[in-house]
Amino acid sequence: MSKLKSDVNDLLFESILKLETLEDAYDFFEDLLTMKEIEAMSQRILAAKRLIEGKTYDQITEETKISSTTLSRVSTCVRYGTGGYKKVLSKTSK
Repeated sequence: MSKLKSDVNDLLFESILKLETLEDAYDFFEDLLTMKEIEAMSQRILAAKRLIEGKTYDQITEETKISSTTLSRVSTCVRYGTGGYKKVLSKTSK
């Protein structure tokens, strides 16, 4: 079981699962998060994608402008985490 499991987190994740379109997602996340938070999440998912594609740390930091500390954390999650990045990225078209 996830260490994140809680009633309030269930509400968050169930809300995300209710989003049906890209426009719905933009509307929801624009209300929920700051632009900086969205940008940080976007950088992480792109970094994970590039790591899975076999790109180097230098290539990824250049493209995403992510810090080496954050990239290291993303890399650890990609290699040893729950598989969330790989699961989501295998279902995306871009």
